[in-house]
Amino acid sequence: MTKVRIDRLGLHGDGIAPGPVYVARTLPSEVVEGVIDQDRIAAPRILMPSADRVKAPCAQYARCGGCALQHARDDFVAEWKQGVVEQALRAQGIEARFRPVKTSPARSRRRVTFAGRRLKKGASIGFHTRASDTVVDVPDCRVIAPELAALREGLAGFVTVLGSRKAEVSFSATLSEAGVDLDIRGGKPLEPAMFPALTRLAHELDLARLSVEGDVQVTLRPPFQMFGTAQVIPPPGAFLQATREGEAALAQAVVDAVGHAKRVADLFSGCGTFALPLARQSEVHAVEGEAAMLEALDGGWRKAPGLARVTHEVRDLFRRPLLPDDLRMFDAVVIDPPRAGAEAQTAELAKARPPVIAAVSCNPITFARDAKTLVNAGYTLDWVQVVDQFRWSPHVELAARLSLAHIPN
Repeated sequence: MTKVRIDRLGLHGDGIAPGPVYVARTLPSEVVEGVIDQDRIAAPRILMPSADRVKAPCAQYARCGGCALQHARDDFVAEWKQGVVEQALRAQGIEARFRPVKTSPARSRRRVTFAGRRLKKGASIGFHTRASDTVVDVPDCRVIAPELAALREGLAGFVTVLGSRKAEVSFSATLSEAGVDLDIRGGKPLEPAMFPALTRLAHELDLARLSVEGDVQVTLRPPFQMFGTAQVIPPPGAFLQATREGEAALAQAVVDAVGHAKRVADLFSGCGTFALPLARQSEVHAVEGEAAMLEALDGGWRKAPGLARVTHEVRDLFRRPLLPDDLRMFDAVVIDPPRAGAEAQTAELAKARPPVIAAVSCNPITFARDAKTLVNAGYTLDWVQVVDQFRWSPHVELAARLSLAHIPN
């Protein structure tokens, strides 16, 4: 047995001791002991706990791989997540003013992926254990919305129809305003004989929509989401912010950043999370690589009264970023790229120099890299808003405002 003292948390939420030695579910200043296997202690014994340590609210926390920080006080987690962003910016030579962290409440996650495995008798539905493909039941998950938690046991019927003893079935469940939108992947190929059973199960679970591998099989009610005043029906499996509270916080930050801009470009727009709320006061041009998401955005905009004009463009912004001549017609730009960031598009923004940029990111490292490009081009990072909608996970999201020196906050 080896005794170590935890110095800090890594980006995945693991405690890091000198060596480095990685120790899951520990906190800075704690003294622990255990067997070091390569560079990790898998089963630590806490000898001196931190004052920030609390009892995890979930009975399955020790087994389930879904959460990583239930053992820490909420204010510690918020401070740590902001510190992750501060550290990433500091590494690029950037200091910033931070707005207070916005944390989504427990039991608010509106999208979840359950794993399902067929057993000799019945099925196992739940989440993977940490760093494993073993499925553990979590009957009282403290993260996901109650409507999604209640769905879990009913998914066993789909495993019986689509599952096999060799393959795992994945259930992506999204809570819409009309009920649960369920997309099933990884099962056996669909055959006509399966359709009656799938339809019956969709009715029994009162699903809004059922799709398999992205193809809609049953629609009982259109599974719409509200983006501002617009009702949008996303395609199966489309990206959606994890909680309503988190989406509202990010959308408000974007609206605050854009201010009174008359013409706004929304890059990586998805189904209109930001474009449609912005259209209450600004004309918006939405750019996204997936045509189906833009079709959903356009359908919602056309039916919503009182919105300004919203145009859209299907474009791969990684391979074909908007160029300065495209960008100079806009008073503000919103950019919300995937985790890889938007290095190529940011370089064009730096050349075009639109007055205001509202940046949304799920990766502090790539956000800081891209922010550095803009700062070098004359922008000021006015403020950063950390939004924690992946409660008890190490995942960090943020919104930020960048402006040219003469643009008021």
